[in-house]
Amino acid sequence: HCDERGSESYNNGLGMQRAEAVLAVLAANGVAETRLQAVSFGEKQPATPGDDETAWAKNRRAVIIYYR
Repeated sequence: HCDERGSESYNNGLGMQRAEAVLAVLAANGVAETRLQAVSFGEKQPATPGDDETAWAKNRRAVIIYYR
């Protein structure tokens, strides 16, 4: 996820870079790559609405969903 600053295409790309970085760390620590998937939502799903640094900081994030 990303904050709302920047264009939609920029934020989708940035979100994907963030997701792929998290996957690389998980894979380096033994998680099978076949169990990993990167998805970017860009700015479309904010955790915190708002137009200030506090909201933006909370919206620059990665979410890991674990399925058994």
